[in-house]
Amino acid sequence: MTALIGVSGSIIIDQDGRFPGYKRAYVNDDYIQSVLRAGGIPFILPVLESEEAVRKQAEAMDGLILSGGQDVNPLLYGEDPKPKQGVPFPERDRSEALLVEEMLRQGKPIFAICRGLQLLNVAQGGSLHQDLSYVSEDVVKHDQYGKPSMETHRIFTEPDSYMEHTFGSETLTNSFHHQAIKSVAPGYRATAFASDGTIEAIELVNGNPFVIGVQWHAEMMSLNHERMQRLFNDFVEASLTRKAEYIA
Repeated sequence: MTALIGVSGSIIIDQDGRFPGYKRAYVNDDYIQSVLRAGGIPFILPVLESEEAVRKQAEAMDGLILSGGQDVNPLLYGEDPKPKQGVPFPERDRSEALLVEEMLRQGKPIFAICRGLQLLNVAQGGSLHQDLSYVSEDVVKHDQYGKPSMETHRIFTEPDSYMEHTFGSETLTNSFHHQAIKSVAPGYRATAFASDGTIEAIELVNGNPFVIGVQWHAEMMSLNHERMQRLFNDFVEASLTRKAEYIA
């Protein structure tokens, strides 16, 4: 028995070449390879506007990875856009928010990464800083321009959390974001922070076997960092356990 893992995708539009303006559904291959190394079977979830089709996606998979990408629409958490807010993708926001709702309803695991963490938090009633400069100018550099797998800054984990269990009291991560969680969604707990106080991870407190989000790109580090791959291993294992319980 294997776990079927859906990875939320996005749409990229060709800028030149033979088909300028052509839309392609895609997700970065790092997510796919991380799931495969963990023993799961990955498939890409295209952005869908049909609610019924999204529900069918959720029924078909054993676990969901919410991948990185565009800024979440601030209207979803009751704010108008500020000057440094990026261009949103409302169709993707709606599709992924419904996926979150359905996966939680079915008691299936979710692993949310970067934008995925932010979308999960907003979909569950939390909010975001539209740009970290609105918090303070004295912040850690959270948007790196180095190698994808390069360790950039420290994070510090909270006691008695999954993050502490996995990484100990602190670890190093990469970082590719300008937004971050402002208020944590009800029912969730912030379990890792950067040295400037930026929330780097959240976990669902009760009720689901494995629902976590991280602000860094663990998939870009997992090939050469055992503990980053462990996040995927544990997620796939939880998805498989939930599947076995459902079948039984």
